[in-house]
Amino acid sequence: MSENSALTLMVQGCTSDAGKSVLVAGLCRVLMRRGCKVAPFKPQNMALNSAVTASGGEIGRAQAVQALAAGVEPSTDMNPVLLKPNSDTGAQVIIHGKAISEMEAAAFHDYKATAMNAVLSSHQRLAAEYQYIIVEGAGSPAEINLREGDIANMGFAEAVDCPVVIVADIDKGGVFAHLVGTLDLLSASEQARVSGFIINKFRGDIALLQPGLEWLEARTGKPVLGVLPYLHGLHIAAEDAVEIDQALAKDGPILKVIVPVFPRISNHTDFDVLRLHPQVDLIYVGPDDEIPAADLIVLPGSKSVRSDLQWLRSGPWLTAIEKHLRYGGKLLGICGGFQMLGESIADPLGIEGAAGQSAGLGFMAFDTELASKKHLRQVSGEINSQLCGLNSSPSKGTDVGLKGYEIHAGNSKGDALQRPFAILNDALGGIWADGAISEDRHIVGTYVHGVFDEPQACENLLKWAGLATATGLDYAARCERDINRLADAIEQSLDLTLLERAD
Repeated sequence: MSENSALTLMVQGCTSDAGKSVLVAGLCRVLMRRGCKVAPFKPQNMALNSAVTASGGEIGRAQAVQALAAGVEPSTDMNPVLLKPNSDTGAQVIIHGKAISEMEAAAFHDYKATAMNAVLSSHQRLAAEYQYIIVEGAGSPAEINLREGDIANMGFAEAVDCPVVIVADIDKGGVFAHLVGTLDLLSASEQARVSGFIINKFRGDIALLQPGLEWLEARTGKPVLGVLPYLHGLHIAAEDAVEIDQALAKDGPILKVIVPVFPRISNHTDFDVLRLHPQVDLIYVGPDDEIPAADLIVLPGSKSVRSDLQWLRSGPWLTAIEKHLRYGGKLLGICGGFQMLGESIADPLGIEGAAGQSAGLGFMAFDTELASKKHLRQVSGEINSQLCGLNSSPSKGTDVGLKGYEIHAGNSKGDALQRPFAILNDALGGIWADGAISEDRHIVGTYVHGVFDEPQACENLLKWAGLATATGLDYAARCERDINRLADAIEQSLDLTLLERAD
């Protein structure tokens, strides 16, 4: 292998949520700790949980976390094709960080050849810059209906001629059937490039698993490269799916927070800090769940704001929110959830579905119109001191630091914005007011994702919500600890000879 050529290894899974994202993050950290220059890569991602690069491009959230694990700045080349579903059959197509169109599934199938060019050009650029590229597949390579023109799994692996490892989650059961079945459904050339299997989330005595491992190797002719243990309490930001059952044991004064699970909820990682915080009881309320009493209701981001707003209105939520506010509860809207707080949301171009206008919840005096150009930027700034009842001017800000990112097509205007939530800035030197605070300070809206991630911002928001003894959570430090914990487990449990370069 030439000195300027990257070693590319691809991780594919038997199913969604098999552990691909986590394994790629862990392998990136293993290589980073060895002094290697490594980049994560996902050719095609379908997720509503996205992140913004420093250049103002949009990529999957998992790839941003993997870049963190690798110790490098995220770039749009790490996720050249991102699909953001806005219906059961259609999605916004994002190429190299920018939205190019809305496509139905059949249209995207025809577009795959063009998308593959974007994938290969990104891989080529990364290969020229890094020693290693650790690639994450999507779903399963055995999806027969998606194999033609595939760019996400074996189609990519064949195009760049890289080895593949297949991971399966034993915690869900049926691990041997998953692995054998997946391998059996691959073509002969695809089977040949599978270097081995990894079993994820094993609990118990490994000796009891050994007969199964021996059978698997004899049955398939492929080695088991290792068995990763179930790491209790491990937190690596999820790719996309919201885990409803996320309650952790908490002691002492507790703030109860509830979040409605919109049909098109986006960027649910906004709430990871709250899920981990020892003083917060976070509950995701699903469509068929009763709405419990709470101190704070948070309306999350949405990929289809008007549609999710209609869903909110069609059930018990509006009545529950109005009752919550009458009894002194607090309400926070983030991005799409912020837009819902206003008087109207207009989508004249059909950016997120059918063109039209919807009445908002009417809690704040402002209107929102969706435009073709997205706001994509990393931001920092200061929370308005009036949020916590202080007397300083909002234009001067305070020392309550805030960091996050914006991903939205909305332009909001109205009197309520004269009481901004925060004063923000970006890398280009722009300064602007963000969001709004109601006159009674019971309702807050913001476009900032990651609003709880900074310890000081988290502490002040929890105090505003009613937790007098609130402390901040150092989310960045927690992420670092868990990534290193994962890397330790990988080094102890897996055969990593595949990562040895033959320079």
